[in-house]
Amino acid sequence: QVQLVESGGGLVQPGGSLRLSCAASGSFFSINAMAWYRQAPGKQRELVATIGSGGSTNYGDSVKGRFTISRDNAKNTVYLQMNSLKPDDTAVYYCNFNMYNTRADTLFAPRDYWGQGIQVTVAS
Repeated sequence: QVQLVESGGGLVQPGGSLRLSCAASGSFFSINAMAWYRQAPGKQRELVATIGSGGSTNYGDSVKGRFTISRDNAKNTVYLQMNSLKPDDTAVYYCNFNMYNTRADTLFAPRDYWGQGIQVTVAS
């Protein structure tokens, strides 16, 4: 059973920084893309950033230039470095891994796994 465990959230003042981590555990064959999403109260979940298996990245317009996504394949971990944080960044952040559980699964579409979510609050 695959589990994604997030860490690094909390309360930070506007202009501050936080670094989120999300690590996969359990048995699986490979990880394709990794991503971070967020959901603020009363709003839909939105894409924050993605990183492909080769390291290519993509960011939501609201975080470009402030957030950086990275991955450590040896640790099955994705990171989100968040700088110049704003109150509008307040949300629950979720990691998402696109994965194959076994080699045989590569004949089919990969599956998406989600972390449990971690709160980030930006307030003075």
